Amino acid sequence: MNNDKFLQERLESINERITKTCQRIGYGKQISILPVSKTFNSEVIAETLKILKMKRFGENRAQEIKTKYYDLLEHNIEWVMIGNLQLNKVNSIINCIGEIQSLDRLELAKSIDHQLQKNNRTIKALVQIKTSPEPSKHGIYPDDLLTFLQKVSDNFPRIKISGLMTVAELTEDKDKIRSCFRTIRKLRDKVSKHNIESVNMDNLSMGMSKDFEIAIEEGSTEIRLGSILFGHR
Repeated sequence: MNNDKFLQERLESINERITKTCQRIGYGKQISILPVSKTFNSEVIAETLKILKMKRFGENRAQEIKTKYYDLLEHNIEWVMIGNLQLNKVNSIINCIGEIQSLDRLELAKSIDHQLQKNNRTIKALVQIKTSPEPSKHGIYPDDLLTFLQKVSDNFPRIKISGLMTVAELTEDKDKIRSCFRTIRKLRDKVSKHNIESVNMDNLSMGMSKDFEIAIEEGSTEIRLGSILFGHR
């Protein structure tokens, strides 16, 4: 990332592409951008705040969140965990995050809820769905979602589920990418009909730097942008 002008131009270009995509498909909802600041240090992030005017940042690693949370405490940033969270890291970051978008197993939900109980608070969460055949991609399988949601609702009341997240298959085949996002949209519609207590499907976090326009076409409400926004370190 070079300078303020560079970042401003990139942000304007992204917003223009979002607007054009929404206009083309007649999509009336506002699309949120979640800047993903992995690989960039706290000093660089602090410099971007006046341009981005955003107060939510996504991170993939627990240690990065913990470090940046304390480094940038005065800026009141809400940190969002979007990467795979190991059970032994929950305690160290639970008070540093305002949301987790990678909830994908009951043992993780149990650990999070336990820490929330000790701190007398709740947390926003999205359930990560595995829509790609790649072994590196995490998430629960679509067919297991309803059972998972019901168990979280019944047993872990401090976790407030507000939607779904996915990482699409890494491929040049746009039909395969679209299929990943379409699966999430259909799941949202299915879950919404069941009226599970403390669960809503208002948020679909899907789409990254190379596929966010397809994600918007399939109903995304939030796109997670890293390299297209910040450039490469």
